[in-house]
Amino acid sequence: MAESLQKIIALIKKEFIVIWKDPKSRGIIIALPLVQLILFAHAVTMEVKNIDFVVVDLDNSLQSRELISKFENSPQFRHVHKVAGIAEMQKEIDDPNVEMGLCINNDFSTNITSKTPTEVLVITDGRQTNTAAIIAGYATQIIRSYNEEIASTTGAKINIITRNWYNPNLEYRWFTLTVVVAMLAVVMTILLTALSIAREREMGTFDQLIVSPLSSLDILIGKTIPPLTIAMILMCLMSIAVTQFFGVPFNGSVILFLWSMLVALLSIVGVGLFISSISSTQQQAVLGCITFMMPAVLLSGFVSPVEDMPVFLQYFTYLNPMRFFIVLTRGIFLKGMSITDVTINLIPLLFTAAITLSLAAWTFKRQQG
Repeated sequence: MAESLQKIIALIKKEFIVIWKDPKSRGIIIALPLVQLILFAHAVTMEVKNIDFVVVDLDNSLQSRELISKFENSPQFRHVHKVAGIAEMQKEIDDPNVEMGLCINNDFSTNITSKTPTEVLVITDGRQTNTAAIIAGYATQIIRSYNEEIASTTGAKINIITRNWYNPNLEYRWFTLTVVVAMLAVVMTILLTALSIAREREMGTFDQLIVSPLSSLDILIGKTIPPLTIAMILMCLMSIAVTQFFGVPFNGSVILFLWSMLVALLSIVGVGLFISSISSTQQQAVLGCITFMMPAVLLSGFVSPVEDMPVFLQYFTYLNPMRFFIVLTRGIFLKGMSITDVTINLIPLLFTAAITLSLAAWTFKRQQG
């Protein structure tokens, strides 16, 4: 019994030593938890702040300016964009950075002076259901506070009308399913590509691939097209299922959607191939995918709006393809994002694809040499 216990203890010691001496294992044990802790502490918050909003002030009176100033001085609101009409307001809210609109009628001050009930229209971007509900709550609180201030002297009453654009009833399923489609496509794509080269190494066929007449570019293309094709097919099937079985509306251009998904998935393929090119085994490739996916999801704006993150993390999200993938999927689905907005979000994805695919090609070329 004692001898068996000694053998077990010796094996346990050996495992601890092996884990500690392996640089990748040390990174997983030390660096990964610290990175996740920092990201969770700063990026994951249910608060909504730094809200950009647009105002249509048709009254342009002392009372309307006082109400607008309440929003400007609120810690939750950041920038106010003043426009002339509802059409311009819609263009502003089409921008993913503008999350609320405030419309004040031209009889606002007249009704207050005559003690007649008046109305204020609050419009939220319903694509992010939780955020829209919270922002509407902030706006309601500010307007009611202002109403209490003036009611003591004028007896006026301000009625608040709230409208949620792109998701009128704040259907949470619309928000989650459009994001889940993108996230599942990313997970499948990155796993398929990350395991490809690592599988070759583990099975001993990678050396044969290196000494074959294929160039590094040939290898890169051969490893890119199959997972990209599979991911596109699955993405299309999931999108059809979301619209047909779950009732999520598709308001955008199908051609624009397919082109956007192709570029977005290409950037993910680049990340997967780069992970695969530096992994010796499939296990390392899977750990590399997990290491990439957790921060990518946290910094994508799915859990918390990017605008609520610290400034240094907001800049860091420009390197995260998940952020723009989700913006494109949700935007094209729910509001029919224009070609201009799509192009703006595709530029960082093209940049990511160029860098990661170049790094993967460079790694193959170096291994061939």
